[in-house]
Amino acid sequence: MIRVFDILFSALGLIVLLPLMLLLWLLGWLDTRAPLFRQQRVGRNQQSFLLVKFRTMRPDTVSVASHLADVSSITSLGHFLRRTKLDEMPQLWNVLMGHMSLVGPRPNLFNQVELINTRNALGVYDVRPGITGLSQINDIDMSTPELLAKTDAEMISTMSVANYFKYIFLTFAGKGQGDRVRR
Repeated sequence: MIRVFDILFSALGLIVLLPLMLLLWLLGWLDTRAPLFRQQRVGRNQQSFLLVKFRTMRPDTVSVASHLADVSSITSLGHFLRRTKLDEMPQLWNVLMGHMSLVGPRPNLFNQVELINTRNALGVYDVRPGITGLSQINDIDMSTPELLAKTDAEMISTMSVANYFKYIFLTFAGKGQGDRVRR
């Protein structure tokens, strides 16, 4: 049932948000000349997929987890996109394609070995990663891999249609701050 909601809401979101996404793409192009950020991430069953977001950091920024990146690499537009979570909108495409869900564990990088091992042991890779979820709304990011994996496993074990909508609602209500970066 959740996959049906994912398809319906991601398709509807892409259609309704298209004008805003085009505007953000244009602003991103003016900001960095590379408005989209693409990166290989670990998905369901540890399969690789290409995550798409609006770029929030300079194109020459080293590809590391956000908590390891320096705040000076975030562009002016990027600060706004992160604060409002608008940088996540292109991931609706990932949801529509079946790489992600609207709700699930945040997809990690392949070099985050500690997180991968802990998530694997807890069965977190049995589900699609998500744009939002229990960890995201509670400001738990990849800087605390064990806590993140345990929270993801808790979310998976208690997932229901009601919780699916609860996490989406809390995200739209402004709960959670997004990825941290080094100060």
